[in-house]
Amino acid sequence: MSRLPVISKKRVLATSSSSSENGQDLAPAQKKTRKDPERVKPYAASTIISSRRPAVAAIKAPISRPVRPTGAATVAAGPSRGVLKQSIASTAPRGSNIKAAAAPTGTKAVTGGAAGTKRQGWDLKGKVTDMESKLRNYQTKVKSANQENEDLKSTMVKSQTRVTALETSVAVQRSQISDYEEELQALSGVREELDKVSSEKSSIEKQLSNLEDKYKVMETLRQSQETELHTLKMKLSVQESTLSRLQLTLRDAEEEVRSLGETVVQQKGELHAGEMERRQLHNSIQELKGNIRVFCRVRPLTGGGLSQHLQLPATDNKTITLAKTQESHTGKTADTQKNYNFSFDRVFGPQASQKEVFEEISLLVQSALDGYNVCCFAYGQTGSGKTFTMEGAEYDEARGVIPRAVTQIFRAAEKLGAQGWEFTFTASFVEIYNETLRDLLYTGKASKRPEHEIRKSINNEVTITSLTYEKVTNEDQVLGLIMMANHNRSTAQTSQNDRSSRSHSVFQLDIEGANVGRDVKCKSTLCLVDLAGSERLLKSQSQGERFKEMTAINSSLSNLGIVITALANKDIHVPYRNSKLTYLLQGCLGGNSKTLMFVNISPELDSFGETLNSLRFASKVNDCVIGTASANKK
Repeated sequence: MSRLPVISKKRVLATSSSSSENGQDLAPAQKKTRKDPERVKPYAASTIISSRRPAVAAIKAPISRPVRPTGAATVAAGPSRGVLKQSIASTAPRGSNIKAAAAPTGTKAVTGGAAGTKRQGWDLKGKVTDMESKLRNYQTKVKSANQENEDLKSTMVKSQTRVTALETSVAVQRSQISDYEEELQALSGVREELDKVSSEKSSIEKQLSNLEDKYKVMETLRQSQETELHTLKMKLSVQESTLSRLQLTLRDAEEEVRSLGETVVQQKGELHAGEMERRQLHNSIQELKGNIRVFCRVRPLTGGGLSQHLQLPATDNKTITLAKTQESHTGKTADTQKNYNFSFDRVFGPQASQKEVFEEISLLVQSALDGYNVCCFAYGQTGSGKTFTMEGAEYDEARGVIPRAVTQIFRAAEKLGAQGWEFTFTASFVEIYNETLRDLLYTGKASKRPEHEIRKSINNEVTITSLTYEKVTNEDQVLGLIMMANHNRSTAQTSQNDRSSRSHSVFQLDIEGANVGRDVKCKSTLCLVDLAGSERLLKSQSQGERFKEMTAINSSLSNLGIVITALANKDIHVPYRNSKLTYLLQGCLGGNSKTLMFVNISPELDSFGETLNSLRFASKVNDCVIGTASANKK
């Protein structure tokens, strides 16, 4: 335990016999030792005589006092061995001399339980009590010293402020002197001017004398600051000792962190194994559901209500019945009703929401992030709701399959990033219009639009020449590209639809994932297709350019049916090249892919024939089995 110096202070009021004014005297501090009390010789305090302020009645000086604005400061000399020096400011009227009397006092050290007696050697408890009493006394004195230091700091700040004010006042007065000199030169002779200057000079000298006194006070405060600095150094030593202990604690914490790091590495390995097992189980579930699945969605009537020729069982969400009433040819019997029953993987009625539809295919979208090619396309006659199903509207509740799939992909990729996976995404948007490829993300001049061709690489990857492939890092970028593509897509008005899509739009998101720590990579393509609507010439009444568009659309859809039939029959040569649509989608329709088809039907009775054809085509696709898909690994 460090030993603090013992500070003893005693102030004695004294009255000067040579003056009628009162003053203050201060007895110097008396030094105590651990063994025997010794008297400390008094030290006389030097007195600087005040110049202006009247005498003040003698009062008991506090431990620390602020320096008076004007007057002299008295600095008491004292012992230099660890005893705190005291400073006393005394005031007196101008011209008076007051000396500080030293009143030595002595105190007797307490060494035993009773005053003046020494404890026995066996009385350890009494000695401890005495030491604790001394310690409390020392702590009280230290607190007093600290308080005095704080008061001295405040006094120094005030003194500095006053010095600045006085300097400003001197500057103002010097300016006044100059003005007065000019006035006196004009009003009086040289002698009067000289007297005035002399008088001003005397005043300035007095002010200078006061400033010198202030400087002496500041010097005293500086000494106090040095004492405080010594105390701070002692505190710093204590803090360094504390720091040493904290470093030992830090080393123990680092050992614990190292142990926890090993545990985290082990848990990451278990988490990766669980993720790979989840992918296998997820893929097994999808294969059990079928690598080609067909969903049927019925568009609601424009004016509301229900269609009489469409029957959706309330207890079965996988069947749909198309009923048609036929008149009797003989007229003798009642009208007959013919029913066409179809079964699909899921049937959505007119009241089904966009969220409900996407929930059924969200697991299929997850397969794309696991490394499997996934294709989802909407088929049906024009005006049956294909574009609404795939793209939807701008507000959240009406968003379609494409924006919802993009959101799910990026959110799942962000979660897998915590397991060490890093993904890169490349988006493209192309339309097939009259058997011609058009880049929907092209931003150049229309006259300089390049021609595009479908190319197949050695590893059976399908690419398009001169197509815009955009690197994307978040879903907002992708949604912006989708809006641009919708603006550039070819649409026209027909007798069946005011804004009919006259082309097939194909959105592709190429996904490449890598887990460097596990040396695992995967690559896949998510292909989302909004097919152009099929239509009959008699009903659409297309002419000119619309007739040419209708012919190209029906031809490509017919070739799509031929390709799916060939896949269902497991033909060796599948006619992908018969149309640009099937040639572009061959990577998503073959064995190494998962395919989902939406068949959208219109509920109006006058669309009965086209609805029946769409359901028959969808039923043929639903019966197709293309084998087991495998993950693409780089």
